This record gives sequence, structure tokens and C-alpha cells, in this order.
Amino acid sequence: MGVQPWASGTWTNEPVDARVTTDGLVVTAREGSDAWRRTSYGFVHDTEHALLAALPQRTAVEVSFRLDFTAQFDQAGVFLRVDDEHWIKAGVEFSDGTNSLGAVVTARFSDWSLAPVPDWAGRDVTVRASRSGDAVTIRARVADEPWRLVRVAPLDASAVVEAGPFCCAPTRGGLTVLFTDWRVVPADESLHPE
Repeated sequence: MGVQPWASGTWTNEPVDARVTTDGLVVTAREGSDAWRRTSYGFVHDTEHALLAALPQRTAVEVSFRLDFTAQFDQAGVFLRVDDEHWIKAGVEFSDGTNSLGAVVTARFSDWSLAPVPDWAGRDVTVRASRSGDAVTIRARVADEPWRLVRVAPLDASAVVEAGPFCCAPTRGGLTVLFTDWRVVPADESLHPE
């Protein structure tokens, strides 16, 4: 538990560039990179840049990054993967002119949820995915503000899951994301604050 070294993960798809600096991991996404399965659009994209390591039961993964998006569907956050057809991505996405906090939960077909967070631009965002029993609870925040509940999604309790930071640039080249932290910590004790 604790800080996850950048070198401990394996990429689902290699980005244009990924280098460790004193500030964190700087990743440049490939143009057209994305993760989506069928729903509404009819296509399958499995070209996301996700740096993954094991996520056992009763643990949570936290990923922090600097939010600096400018193009349609620029995105970054945390990615959980069971296989090609079962995965979750959650974080911030630049959609229709604003930054929005959201998640895509995929079980053969993808869904999508977003909530605008325009005041998060230029700040450090942390996304947390907590695995416990048959669910994953996703929360996010900026700085030391309270956690916001993003999603509670089903996740097979017996599944072998990998998780870590991800980014995608579906509509442009040149998206560079600074990931400032990657941690594995104990799972949340409960769904609701006590």
C-alpha cells in the first residue's frame, strides 16, 4: 500500500511519450486514442493509454493529475480493467466546451455520465476508485476539498482487476497530461460518510 511507482505499471497502449520528471509522469497521448464500446456511436475503441497494476479486493487506487484540457473529449483519470469488454474509466473529460467529471462503465456496452466542473480547470484533480465486495465506488476532488461521489458500479467480486492512470485524446494530437500521484490505499470503509 502507498505510492505506486510509475515503473510498476504496464501500458494497455503505448502513448507517444511518457517520461518521469520531478513533478510526476508526463504523458503525451496519441491522436484518436479512446476507450468506448458500441453504445450510441456503434464503434469500438480500445486505444486508451492506461498504466495498470493489480488492484486486489479491499483496496483503492488514487490518481492525481493537473487539469489542463482544451479540445473536445480530452480526458484523464483512473482506469480499471478486467478484460476488453469489462472496464471502467473515470475522471475529467472536456466535453462541449467545459470540463466535466464523469465515468464510463463498460460491460460489453459502454455507458456515460458527466457533471460539469468548470471551476476545476488548472487545478490538481484526484480520482479514487475503491474496490469492495461486488462494487467499485468512484470519488473525486480537487485539492483538499471534500470527496464528491461520482459513481457506484458493479464489479465482479472474483474478477482479476488492474487499475491505474489513463488519458485519451480522441480528437487531436498533442495532449500532454501531468500525472502527479498514483497510490494504492485501503478501500473506503463505507459508501456513506458517518
